[in-house]
Amino acid sequence: MNLSLFLSQRFRKAKRDNGFIGFIGKASSAGIGLGIAVLIVALSVFNGFEQQLVERLLAVVPHVEYEAPNRPINNWPSKVKQLADHSEVAAASPFIKLNGMAQFKNELKAVEVSAIDPAFETEVSDIGKFISPTPLQALQKGQIILGKQIFEALGVNIGDSITLLLPNLNTKSDHLAAAKKLRLVVVGQIAMGGPVDHSTGLIHLSQAQDLLDLSADQVMGLRLKLYDVFNAHRTAMSIGSELNDYVYVNTWFRSQGNLYQDIQMVRTIIYLVVFLIIAVASFNIVSTLVMEVKEKQSNIAILKTMGATDRMIIMTFMLHGMFQAFVGMLGGTLLGVGLALSLPDIFLWWNQLSGTNVLAGVYFVEFLPSKLVGSDIAVTLLVTFIMTSIATIYPAWQASRIDPAKVLGQ
Repeated sequence: MNLSLFLSQRFRKAKRDNGFIGFIGKASSAGIGLGIAVLIVALSVFNGFEQQLVERLLAVVPHVEYEAPNRPINNWPSKVKQLADHSEVAAASPFIKLNGMAQFKNELKAVEVSAIDPAFETEVSDIGKFISPTPLQALQKGQIILGKQIFEALGVNIGDSITLLLPNLNTKSDHLAAAKKLRLVVVGQIAMGGPVDHSTGLIHLSQAQDLLDLSADQVMGLRLKLYDVFNAHRTAMSIGSELNDYVYVNTWFRSQGNLYQDIQMVRTIIYLVVFLIIAVASFNIVSTLVMEVKEKQSNIAILKTMGATDRMIIMTFMLHGMFQAFVGMLGGTLLGVGLALSLPDIFLWWNQLSGTNVLAGVYFVEFLPSKLVGSDIAVTLLVTFIMTSIATIYPAWQASRIDPAKVLGQ
């Protein structure tokens, strides 16, 4: 092994008759390095989006909702306690969901209104972290908190009064009824980024109870925060079966699951595409080594006449090819790690330079997240090492099959 390593170093440092061989070898190393760098950066971005999905979006979006389609849920305090005592549930809260239109002067904007109890809602959702200037806990009857995009669409400011137009749900007539109107004072703004800012409005639970003629212990739904968000569907169904009320079961997979699935799908595609690129670069080593063997067949023949075994020749050229791959792997890893760690800053710098943000209002974050995971780097390097090792076998075996008598006798 030591002799094979020594010989591979000598072959690598020896002056070549054909400079094209050296160029192909360097191109192969560069291709492997670029492939590894691209894969590390891409996986870091997907890891970042997945982390932000859990820590940012799913910290605000309810993990599970039980919504009564017809009759209200009675005695909600005892049922909230029953749900919160479940081993898989972190917290529970009541809510009433309404769809309406917010009107300010001549402007109208559709709003998804959630009537909440602030004391319970802060246990289920972290949306309070994105609300200013009035904290969520201070929300009172007669007040409303709106998303940032609704603010801009209506042109309102903190302290302005808006009219909330809601469908008349209590009418027993077959005729169309006039919409109910609520006069509410805007006391806070939700500035989270993404869809939440475009559609969300928060009012006090008692406001919606009065609107729907419900008693203080009646609501239209219950929300859960789970310890394991990725097990939401199974947990929601098992816990929901314990409720005596007729409810629809919704989980975050229904509202946000397509985003999570998109992240996983694109991650898989990136894995396949980039590994194919690395495979092509790795197998370029085959052509490099084949030409090296052809160029140095007289040296190989002399080594064999001096007692070099076939195994030694195979190991020599395998180590020679794997060194080319190692250079690419090392350079690609350093480049990929450096880019992955600095990518959020690079994205911010580019936004400032261009004056635009391509993520603004599109996704649940307006910055480019990046999370470097050691296992991704390890898997990338391991697969690359395996592919490059396989690529060196054939030319190394061809080198061991050289017949000294034929080569030296020419």
